[in-house]
Amino acid sequence: MRFDKLAFYAFAFMAATHAPLPFRKASSSLLLVSAADEEAKIQVEKDTFEAPTGAESFKFEAEVSRMLDIVVNSLYQNKDVFLRELISNASDALDKIRFLALTKPEYLAAEDKLQVQIEFDKEHNTLTVRDTGIGMTHDEMVSNLGTVARSGTTKFLQALKGSEGSESSGDISQIGQFGVGFYSAFLVSDRVQVASKHPDSDAQYVWTSTNGSSEFQVYKDPRGETLKRGTEITLFLKEDCMEYADEQKLSDLAKHYSEFVVHPIYLRTETTMEVEVEDEEDVDGEEKKEQEDDLEVTDEEDTEATEEKEKPKKTKEVTTFDWEVLNGNPAIWTRPKEEISDEEYQNFYKVLTKNEYMDAETWTHFNAEGNINFKSILYVPRDVPASWQSGLMEQDATGLSLYVRKVLISDQFELLPRYLSFMKGVVDSDDLPLNVNRETLQESKIIQVIKKKVVRKALEMLKNFQKESDDAMKKEDEPAEGEEETPKTNKYNEWYRQFSPSLKMGAIEDEPNRGKIMKLLRFKSTTSNGELTTLEKYVENMKDWQKEIYFIAGDGVESVQKSHFLEPFIEKGVEVLYFVDPVDEYMAGHVRSFDSKNFKNIATDNVKLKDDEEDEDLITRREKFYKEKFKPLTKWLKKLYGPNVMRVSISKRLVSAPAIVSSAEFGHSANMERLMRAQAYSHGQNEFAMRSMKIFEINPRHPMIIKLLEGAPPEDADDDFKVSPEIEDASWVLYEMALLNGGFPISDAEGHSRRILNFLQSSLALESLSLEPHPELPVEEDVPPDVDGADFGADFDMDELVSNMNNLDEEDAKPKGTSPEDAIPLTPDENGNVHIEL
Repeated sequence: MRFDKLAFYAFAFMAATHAPLPFRKASSSLLLVSAADEEAKIQVEKDTFEAPTGAESFKFEAEVSRMLDIVVNSLYQNKDVFLRELISNASDALDKIRFLALTKPEYLAAEDKLQVQIEFDKEHNTLTVRDTGIGMTHDEMVSNLGTVARSGTTKFLQALKGSEGSESSGDISQIGQFGVGFYSAFLVSDRVQVASKHPDSDAQYVWTSTNGSSEFQVYKDPRGETLKRGTEITLFLKEDCMEYADEQKLSDLAKHYSEFVVHPIYLRTETTMEVEVEDEEDVDGEEKKEQEDDLEVTDEEDTEATEEKEKPKKTKEVTTFDWEVLNGNPAIWTRPKEEISDEEYQNFYKVLTKNEYMDAETWTHFNAEGNINFKSILYVPRDVPASWQSGLMEQDATGLSLYVRKVLISDQFELLPRYLSFMKGVVDSDDLPLNVNRETLQESKIIQVIKKKVVRKALEMLKNFQKESDDAMKKEDEPAEGEEETPKTNKYNEWYRQFSPSLKMGAIEDEPNRGKIMKLLRFKSTTSNGELTTLEKYVENMKDWQKEIYFIAGDGVESVQKSHFLEPFIEKGVEVLYFVDPVDEYMAGHVRSFDSKNFKNIATDNVKLKDDEEDEDLITRREKFYKEKFKPLTKWLKKLYGPNVMRVSISKRLVSAPAIVSSAEFGHSANMERLMRAQAYSHGQNEFAMRSMKIFEINPRHPMIIKLLEGAPPEDADDDFKVSPEIEDASWVLYEMALLNGGFPISDAEGHSRRILNFLQSSLALESLSLEPHPELPVEEDVPPDVDGADFGADFDMDELVSNMNNLDEEDAKPKGTSPEDAIPLTPDENGNVHIEL
């Protein structure tokens, strides 16, 4: 018997683990039962529907079966969109009945509420979408639901537009009620059943078809008229689509795709709670108590009554159903912008970002008209998202969501380029060709037209934001008497400090709009006193002889401000821009110029500054003289430094420094080399390609250079001429110092440390750097440790303390607190707390 029971458990385990998916629950728990237990059936109830007797059977039109196969297996990549399609169809039906009711108000007599309802039944694994729209007659069911992409609404619109001059003509646009979108229901269902009641129909009819079938049935609803008016679509879910019979799943999908649909969307919710119930014994006891109220109650009976009162109440689970509204947010982009307040714009921005604590800095609301018409709202955030601060822009959702008549089509279209992806907003167009598929737009040219217009509007918004901020700074508002003048802040500058890398990336990537983007850029400079200045303002302040925009690149303003390259520019009053963002020098390399003025890095060679006060002929003669005088030194230094430098030249710009290392005009600068080496995902870096072409520039007027010239080999010296080690070490130290001043790292750190040690040894007059031997120390006697670190002083006598302890009698020597007599009475205070003093 024991073996039989084990064999049964093994068989149950194998059956449960090898059963098809519908026979297994979502959880991995397994229930084992014996033959004596009640048989457990864990399976999904299958649809055993058979059309009633007398139902009409129709064949789908030619190629419809093939088209259905394409819809289910190819056209839609995401099953979730089926709910969006059904809600959109329901919304169109509601729009149609509302429009027709203008001339036929009796259409609303049966049901005046225009709404969409969604409910699910886990027991029967069904999902139902119900609307109170126009509904369909028997013939409309056969014609509209038997043809792919056939649309009753489309025919209705064509009839309206064809009757020119009639009162019923109008310019309204609707998505077809039952096009390909309706058949997306087969993505998640084995069978679809449509019940519909039209105001002009005398009965309610049902359309039903099975997934993969080539025919459908239409018959009079045997349930009677369960719908006052409208359509009810019931999906019998597939075994692998039971997740859609879930309240949270349906709520999330409806809010994601149909949040701004005009008509209310309701979801039936289920709530289970514990409620108290009255016990029959308690009721009988209360009646008995009423009869015995005039009798005398003894103490024993009173105690029993108290116990009965303290008896726990009985409870039971009660399930209640309610309807929750899923689309309470208004689509404000459809309203005139004059009617919308700033508070409403800010609240809508919070809805878009799903963040109640983020505010928009500025926004634009516009209607684009032309070949493609659409409405849009674009927002510029006030603060950088947290993921952007770490450079993880990919984790953030794309900025714009594409809608068609307030129905979300996709939030994955790149309607904005990457450099503007920080913006949030919506684009709602009525001209998108969605009669085939709302999920994938086949006409990419339309998206390109929308993208082009949206980008232009986005840049115009930033331009206006910049202008308004600058104008606000120019206004001189005198403070009232007794009030202190508050310092003004340029809102655009505050925003730009956070988002400038994105705009600079735009200058690199978006060549058609590069001119507009460059006017939005701002930099600190040598003359801006810590504030930001524009490129337009820089060009206005250029010297008459100046033909280039000078900049210096580095890893921070404080770093570049100390650069020796700035000395001649500051001396001559020439403004130099600070390029301190990692993207700045990349941008200068791609953009090349602004307003026909080329960008020039002052850390490269061949930088010439014109001086009106000095004679050009005198400058030329000086250069010739210095070149000839220092020829022995430059020749020897080039030989000494070898491949570390491309050449050694006489500097025309150094003021206080003895030497500096610059880079070739068409090579990598020190800052660019630093950035390239810091790339986290670079592979197989070529050291030669990464290395800058360094030029060692010496200051011919500096005493250190003159001293090196004296120690260098003369021009006619023999090959065996020996240069003193001191001169050679000094030359290397000078080179390494010039590297650091030029922004380059020291390549030979060990040699640099050795030379610095030699210099320190000479400065401190040390004969040798040998280490001193360890001192010979005497052995120390053990010293008793202090008792808890106590200091008993010089007068403390341990012998006296021991003698006093021996003279104590037995009673005094007994530890206190060990007998009942030593107990301290504890009395609580008025609050019931007991206080013990230690």
